[in-house]
Amino acid sequence: MSIQKLGFIGGGNMANAIIGGLIESGFAASDIMVCDLNEAQLTRFANAGSKTTTQAVDVMQWADAVVLAVKPQVLKAVVTPLAEYAQQHRPLVISIVAAIPSTSIDQWLGGNNPIIRTMPNTPALVKAGATGLFANERTSEAQQQFAEQLFSAIGQAVWVSDENLLHSVTAAAGSAPAYFFRFAEAMTKAAMTQNLSEQQARELIGQTMLGAAKMIMETDESIEQMCKNVCSPNGTTERAVASFESNHIDSIVGQAMTACYERSIELSEQLAD
Repeated sequence: MSIQKLGFIGGGNMANAIIGGLIESGFAASDIMVCDLNEAQLTRFANAGSKTTTQAVDVMQWADAVVLAVKPQVLKAVVTPLAEYAQQHRPLVISIVAAIPSTSIDQWLGGNNPIIRTMPNTPALVKAGATGLFANERTSEAQQQFAEQLFSAIGQAVWVSDENLLHSVTAAAGSAPAYFFRFAEAMTKAAMTQNLSEQQARELIGQTMLGAAKMIMETDESIEQMCKNVCSPNGTTERAVASFESNHIDSIVGQAMTACYERSIELSEQLAD
């Protein structure tokens, strides 16, 4: 089945980012339907040319692919009444809902549904996201290609073959923007003590983070070697990196990512029933 009509159950920031990226890449706004209870959000989508509704069943009956974009705590209550329509129509179901396993979504929708579970992150809002994707065994190659196109419109899309790896994706990408924001915040505070203004620090640090990220993405050199390349012997950078090392940066980062990973597993177990 070719996917021509795309529906969203939930019209929050991530749905808005995906829809914006799709329309920019050439997907027709009129082939998108958004369901939400917030009239202001629906007006925004309607003004962009998309169909809107306050009834999730309308999306499930109309769309070839349905993106679930509600909060994890309400997902079961939202999708369980849609099981009859999912069984009749069999759309591809794409979840951007954190923590909820695809098996639970499949069960709530009556079973035997093609489901792709994803873990996007907030830089999708500026078309620079990183999304991990997992497809269950009922999804076709064409459906997987569609999902990849969907998330490539808002950044980088990476497939995993084991759904449990989405916990690792959460630690490495889903939650990770906050790590970089916190690091940038600490750098900004330090720069201000060295007499840069907050705006000067923000521009310099933000651009430097962007440039370092581009080097990671666009060169084949190892990250370790790129770090060494900046460190002249007995120079300023070497002194700074040595300070990080003496304060056990690998341990600090490893502990934080482990805490994130373990919390992802806990939430998945709590919300799967």
